[in-house]
Amino acid sequence: MLNQLTISLHYGRAGRGASLQSKSVFWTTRTLVVVLGLFVTAGASAQYPGQITKKDKDTPELRAVAVLEWTGDLSKPKTSRLVPITVFDGEQLQDGGVYLARPQPLAVDAGVEYMLQKNGARLGLFDVQNAGQEQGSWVGFGTWKPTPVAKPKPAPVMDQGKVDAEASDKPTLHRKHSGDTSSNGGDSGSSSGGPASAPDPDRPTLHKKSSDDDSANTNSSSTPSSTSGSTPASDPDRPTLHKGPDASQTSGTDSGNSSASASVPDRPQLKRGKQKQAADEGYVESLNTTDPDRPRLMRGKSTGGGPEVTPTLLGLPSDMEQAVAVSDPKNRPEHPWGYSWSDPADEVKMKAALEDLARTALGIQPKPAPAPKRTTTTRARSKPVPSAPHPLTDEEFRVFELAYGSGATLVLTAHTDGPPAQQKYVTLIAQPDLYGSLLVLFKSVTDGAHLDDTPRMRLVDAVDAMADNRGELLFELRGQTQRQFALYRVLRGTAKELFVTGGGATAPEQRD
Repeated sequence: MLNQLTISLHYGRAGRGASLQSKSVFWTTRTLVVVLGLFVTAGASAQYPGQITKKDKDTPELRAVAVLEWTGDLSKPKTSRLVPITVFDGEQLQDGGVYLARPQPLAVDAGVEYMLQKNGARLGLFDVQNAGQEQGSWVGFGTWKPTPVAKPKPAPVMDQGKVDAEASDKPTLHRKHSGDTSSNGGDSGSSSGGPASAPDPDRPTLHKKSSDDDSANTNSSSTPSSTSGSTPASDPDRPTLHKGPDASQTSGTDSGNSSASASVPDRPQLKRGKQKQAADEGYVESLNTTDPDRPRLMRGKSTGGGPEVTPTLLGLPSDMEQAVAVSDPKNRPEHPWGYSWSDPADEVKMKAALEDLARTALGIQPKPAPAPKRTTTTRARSKPVPSAPHPLTDEEFRVFELAYGSGATLVLTAHTDGPPAQQKYVTLIAQPDLYGSLLVLFKSVTDGAHLDDTPRMRLVDAVDAMADNRGELLFELRGQTQRQFALYRVLRGTAKELFVTGGGATAPEQRD
């Protein structure tokens, strides 16, 4: 009994082990099949030629900012160039002068269109056609064109069928029915189904001329009795038109043409004039040139040249003007940056206070007049007259509202008069506080001898560089041999530098 149990247990364990082994082999084979199936599916999906990667909806669209510089009239500039500043990729600002340069940067690639702006208002469009390097920096060249104006929508046309003629007092015209014409002709009116009205004997009528009338006019022996009774006799003094004889009738005899012309002696005749002898003239096209490389002068514009561009602008001429240019695939509404004062007197007051701060920074503030000396016998009655303030050369005063509902942001740039090496330059950014005083947020002072260390700041305009409905102040940093552009953001009582482009060499400013 014990042996049987041992044998059965042994065989039971052996059978269980065999079953477990078979199950493990089954699962291993199944795993390999699944893995092979995944590899085959992945390979098939990779080799599927129609698979297209869809563009993510959250992919940001690029927004480029540049500065258009030109001389002359903006509609027809003498020379112009487009200087790229920034390209916003959805996360941060990139340098427009080097962003995706292959070899020219993306901001000045051919076909890019910019919207010119002045204080947020649209001035026109600028289409880039080609690009080149000036003084080591990339600039774009193209053509200017006005802003397209949307066509007005046509006024809606009222459907006349919907107007109730009976309810309206306005008289209307109706077309006469065909049944009414029979009544005027004296018919019985059977077509209308009702009795016909008698015709008016005094009403003039038009009758079609019958064939009998034609025979009466052409045949002089006929009498009026041969015509219809309802048609009056023809007027003998009335001129008539006769059809000329056919060619078949006149070709019977040799003298037919002469007799036909003799019958009407006053009839004008058309005679073919004598052909003039061709002038003895030579043409260039008839000459065969043996030299195939000989240049030829063609009238008109050449079709084999490159794109037509405006002549390049070199250096920094004194009459050069600047405007902000923005390239954005979305058509965004205008955002004016001008600030509207509730009281115009406040603007005059703020400007005078900012000019006093600029003169103080430049060191040209006039000294106060000394007080008159008092004696024991006389008392000073007249007040001292203050001296006139020193003038500010090339003063530019602008007031911006850089965000909807924000306060005024004042910017003033100016310099002193004198030789270029001795001139002083100042730039101030300020805002009025709650008490009506000016709070200076940023101040830059330099002179002509240290422009490479501290360049002068020239205000270009305000621009929304990141499409967030908040404007940044765009300045040109002009040194003695270098030039850059910088964006400043004014926020919470501070003015911080947001972005600055790479330095580029520039020619010295041309002065008159």
